[in-house]
Amino acid sequence: MPEKISNSVEICMSKQEQFIYNSFQKDMCLSIGDAELDAINAAGLSNKLLQMANGAVYGEEKNVIHIHDRKLDALEDLIEAANGKPLLVAYWYKHDYARLKERFDVRCIDTSEDIDDWNAGKIPVALIHPASAGHGLNLQNGGSTIVWFGLTWSLELYQQLNARLWRQGQKNTVVIQHIITKGTHDEDVMKALELKNISQSALIDAVKARVGGI
Repeated sequence: MPEKISNSVEICMSKQEQFIYNSFQKDMCLSIGDAELDAINAAGLSNKLLQMANGAVYGEEKNVIHIHDRKLDALEDLIEAANGKPLLVAYWYKHDYARLKERFDVRCIDTSEDIDDWNAGKIPVALIHPASAGHGLNLQNGGSTIVWFGLTWSLELYQQLNARLWRQGQKNTVVIQHIITKGTHDEDVMKALELKNISQSALIDAVKARVGGI
């Protein structure tokens, strides 16, 4: 197996953005302008907190509520630092995909043609959803760097996507970058992934700890 390096790129929200996040985390409901946001249980709260950490969240009418662009800015820095080296960017929510497409010149890995073009080095920045990165999907010829724009509680999908590049046949050191929003649920998920402690009880305990700390 090739060498693997795992890094975290930490970003911070502004005081106002953090206040909005903390308020929803504490009360499990929030009004932002005309939009309403609420969570009915720990799993729902976890889901919405991860969305907010990414920069946007779905409201009650499935409208997208913008929170910040901090992760987009961090990804822009990573793309510039790569200096043309291909990046495979993992996203989780549809609004993340929409914002990534709007901000950057990217292409999603969906079809066999996309896979062939990626492996041929024709896609500088590729988007991929972890659920679509099944076993046997060979992407190691197109690049060696994965950027996790948004995290997932699914250890299986997390490991499965990383294994698309970190596998036999990879000729370069694989770098796995995680864009983490400080002071948010991102930190809980990252810790759980590192400890391989992914379970419903771990999720609930993490949410309780966050809410109890406010």
